[in-house]
Amino acid sequence: MIVRALLACLACSLCVSSQELDRAVKEKVQGFAGQVSLYAKNLDTGASYGLRGDDPVRTASTIKLAIMVECFAEVAEGKLKWTEPLAVTADEKVSGSGLVQDFSNGDQLPIRDMVDLMIVVSDNTATNLILNRIGGNAVNARMAQLGLRQTRVMRKILGDRNDLKPQPSGVTEEGAKPENKKWGIGRSSPREMVTLLEKIYRGELVNKDASQGMLAILKRQRDHNCLGRDMKDVTIANKSGALDRLRSDVGIIYSKRGPIAIAVTVDDMPEVNWTPDNPGDLLISKLSEILVDGLGRAQTTN
Repeated sequence: MIVRALLACLACSLCVSSQELDRAVKEKVQGFAGQVSLYAKNLDTGASYGLRGDDPVRTASTIKLAIMVECFAEVAEGKLKWTEPLAVTADEKVSGSGLVQDFSNGDQLPIRDMVDLMIVVSDNTATNLILNRIGGNAVNARMAQLGLRQTRVMRKILGDRNDLKPQPSGVTEEGAKPENKKWGIGRSSPREMVTLLEKIYRGELVNKDASQGMLAILKRQRDHNCLGRDMKDVTIANKSGALDRLRSDVGIIYSKRGPIAIAVTVDDMPEVNWTPDNPGDLLISKLSEILVDGLGRAQTTN
């Protein structure tokens, strides 16, 4: 009887914690001008929380996480060598984030450096050069093998080029479907992004060494305007993404309450704001604090 009473008390406290987290998240999101989708999981306890976590979302640059996974997998399979050079070409230079667009045509960098640039500074031109080499369809096949149904590359990055062709270059089989044009360069869901992060964290993506290598790159990622923005003394391994009316961030916050994997997408914001204080950035920052606090207390999976 005593054991049953203790278990009942524990279940009750966990239910209260879950309700408190749900209330805190919804209060923060209420009234926000935009669509918010998120999923988070404590990788130690398994406690999780989602708000439209299975809804498909535009990825923006967070799809580069999936592209990095494919590169590491192909190296392990002998299909790719990190030292293989990729040449910069005028056709693949695109605007937006990154440095390679300013390199001279014909400059060469090894694939490993291109992958680092793709993640650490979200280099768009490096991403296109990598996709030229491995193919977006290979990335999508890998995601399907992992059981991820939403995470797909649709096409290469166009930047500010006004490509009026009916079918721009670098379109995958998924991207060629008319209904997928709306996703831009990629589609995923918050839960699937957290699944990728968890597999990397546990050393289950490709192999332990590859997973550790991917985590090391994510920890060097330089955009920290969203997840954990105002947190002190925490390590964050993440990949962010941004479009005119979208902000997203997927990553692991190594908090004192445990490693919390989080994926948040804020889309359909009414105003374009490219300052560090974009409302989407600020909202994701506050939500990450709420999720770390709430999931750090919870002990069961929702």
